Amino acid sequence: MSEILESKHRLSIEKEFKSALVYTVDDKPNIAVVSATNSYIPVEEFKDIFRFIGGLVKSNGIEKLVFDKRKLSVFHQPSMEWYFIEWKEEMYDLGLQSHRKILPEDPVFRQSVKIGRSSIEEKFPQGKYKQMDIQYFETIDDAITK
Repeated sequence: MSEILESKHRLSIEKEFKSALVYTVDDKPNIAVVSATNSYIPVEEFKDIFRFIGGLVKSNGIEKLVFDKRKLSVFHQPSMEWYFIEWKEEMYDLGLQSHRKILPEDPVFRQSVKIGRSSIEEKFPQGKYKQMDIQYFETIDDAITK
């Protein structure tokens, strides 16, 4: 399953999951990348992936995470809520404060993300995610460098 993302940066695979790969960026050791490799990531695997990244944040001082969702075709709100409300809260306190996201070109998926995020903001208006630097990009290189 190993696939290397096309990037001007050298990426090293840290761990392979059934539905995603986790990389670190060799020339920017404080950046990790998670790249979906399937159209859907089951919620328990999603949590395992991000718990693994949490370990990298603790051990490697990761400050920026790039989440490449281009292969996803299914949006899962419970995963997104856990990611924002539980995981990001903990990671913020550990120094992971920059998040870059690359969405699939699918307009329905993109709209689902907007609706899901709006729902989270309504339910959890004081979340630490509001203090984070969260931006959306179209390429891995832009997400890494900006």
